[in-house]
Amino acid sequence: MNRVLIVDDHPAVGAGTKTMLEQEEDMKVDVISESEETKELLDKVSYDILLLDLYMPGMNGVELAKSIRSTYPDLTILIYTGFDLSTHFNMLVEEDINGFVSKTATREQLVTAIRCALRDEVVIPLHLFKQLRRSEASISDLKESPDGPSLSLNEKEQSILKEVASGYTNREIAQALHMSQRSVEYTLTGIFNKLNVRSRTEALFKAQELGLVSKS
Repeated sequence: MNRVLIVDDHPAVGAGTKTMLEQEEDMKVDVISESEETKELLDKVSYDILLLDLYMPGMNGVELAKSIRSTYPDLTILIYTGFDLSTHFNMLVEEDINGFVSKTATREQLVTAIRCALRDEVVIPLHLFKQLRRSEASISDLKESPDGPSLSLNEKEQSILKEVASGYTNREIAQALHMSQRSVEYTLTGIFNKLNVRSRTEALFKAQELGLVSKS
């Protein structure tokens, strides 16, 4: 029997995924919605694989995976997300993630991703496979090219992204940093343009991937 733990702050997603997976005779699934509960549960139950939501309040899936690895180095961990992973691929590899699967995946695709991960194999979507070489070159150019301008974030931009990582809204960020909400929004737009992303979450993970802000 394969024991699966899903950590997702959206209860409906967790419940739906549990229903899909438990159609397999050899899968038993538990679901929790708070990342802080994960380690306590792992101390009580021996799981074969974890499915971690990429972006959760308090601690995102990558940070949680890194924390779990310190105690359970051999545990199989998949990132389970609705976000486009093409901009986060290098970061996931560096953090020793066993793979990833989209929340839009069919039951067959989800089960395949889990079974492959348990065999130390990774399922990569074709569109991402085709982009990998191009993405790697693009990141290298941004960070290391001696001829072009280097990509960097100023202190205000880094401060705002740190607040984004804590799950704060634009209004809450403005209050915390003693700025106007319009100034926060204007700065975020500038960050989006620099990093060529379209959302706060993409900006945060892209900046972490490129080493422009701390992952801690």
